[in-house]
Amino acid sequence: MFSALRTLLLTLTLLLTLTPARAAAPPPGPLTLPRAGAVWPVAPAAVLRSWDPPASLYGPGHRGVDLAAAPGTAVRAAAAGRVLYAGRVAGRGVLSITLTNTGDPPLRITYEPVDPLVAKGDEVAAGEVVARRAVTRSHCVRGCVHWGLRRGDVYVNPVSLLPGSELTRPLPRLLPLSGG
Repeated sequence: MFSALRTLLLTLTLLLTLTPARAAAPPPGPLTLPRAGAVWPVAPAAVLRSWDPPASLYGPGHRGVDLAAAPGTAVRAAAAGRVLYAGRVAGRGVLSITLTNTGDPPLRITYEPVDPLVAKGDEVAAGEVVARRAVTRSHCVRGCVHWGLRRGDVYVNPVSLLPGSELTRPLPRLLPLSGG
């Protein structure tokens, strides 16, 4: 009995560790960015924890960016879109916005923990205050807002929305050293 259980657990462990990382995979097709300029959701922007995609689907990592924000801090729509969800999930306030003109499936941003100031179906503009950082505890040691971005089931670095981000610039070209 224990041998069969051990074999089953070993097999599951191997399957989970060898499964390709959907969270770390690039989004299907080209990353279509919003036409209007995107903005940092919290100002001034101070990143407490950066994007760190997991090596496997269920592996450890960070599927978004944590921005320093005290309770009551205004949270702005990073880009224009329509509110998909504004409510509570597992006791925390969550706001999800489907971004306009970002391909199929469209990009979707999520903020938590927040107190939404908008409702499902509302159209929002880039930079519009859509929520306040909730007074409830955050997963950060210091207060923060988690900013996530997805295309369908694939997580994407939300900083890639911002104009001039390292992810939207062309890759640098290295040139050979001349001389001696």
